[in-house]
Amino acid sequence: MAYELHYWPTIQGRGEFVRLALEAAGAPYVDVARGAEEKGQGLKTSQRLMDDRKQIHPPFAMPFLKDGEILVGQTAVILQYLAAEWKLVARSEQARVWTHQIQLTIADMVAEAHDTHHPVGIGAYYEDQKPEALRRATEFCKERLPKFIHWFEIIIARNPAGQRHLVGGKLSYADLSLFQLIEGLRYAFPKATASVLAKAPHVVKLHDRVASLPKVAAYLRSERRIPFNEQGIFRCYPELDITG
Repeated sequence: MAYELHYWPTIQGRGEFVRLALEAAGAPYVDVARGAEEKGQGLKTSQRLMDDRKQIHPPFAMPFLKDGEILVGQTAVILQYLAAEWKLVARSEQARVWTHQIQLTIADMVAEAHDTHHPVGIGAYYEDQKPEALRRATEFCKERLPKFIHWFEIIIARNPAGQRHLVGGKLSYADLSLFQLIEGLRYAFPKATASVLAKAPHVVKLHDRVASLPKVAAYLRSERRIPFNEQGIFRCYPELDITG
């Protein structure tokens, strides 16, 4: 039975971290909101599932994953749920907990990147909060971006199993998510990210290794990969790309 992934149909957003894991694993899934309503799919189907009063464990927001009768929300938890079945995490408890910790840190950085263009409120347009966005983006590019990337660089360098992955000697969902994080940062803050990555060779090499994986590379070339745009988490506003 195919998994049902429920997420907004026109953006990568947080759902893309789940898509990458499913694609890299070769797991069967349906991207429900992007399907046709006459086939019982579409965004309305996802919304009905969220609003169903019979659901004992309703998800707070998309993305969420449906696996038979099981509904799993929150990107990091979805990845954790999928990982053991599709061998995207090491077996030891220490490795599993460490991988989840890294994923939650990636989620923190994703939230901070989003808040550069919506620092006051997500319900207001970017154009209504430009001064605050510039102030937030300046701190993000000069302080937070280098701090996060340096931490990932250290993790890879200190990995006892070698410097090819974040955890252990095999691909994990954290590797896939770090790849997506770097992709998003390069889109939203190309100059600032290039400057920081110049001092993070292990992160760059990991990103490139993930991109070259056959299943990932095929997905990136396919129409299933939604292009970045200014409705998602990572948005390219050149005035917010602060360097120096």
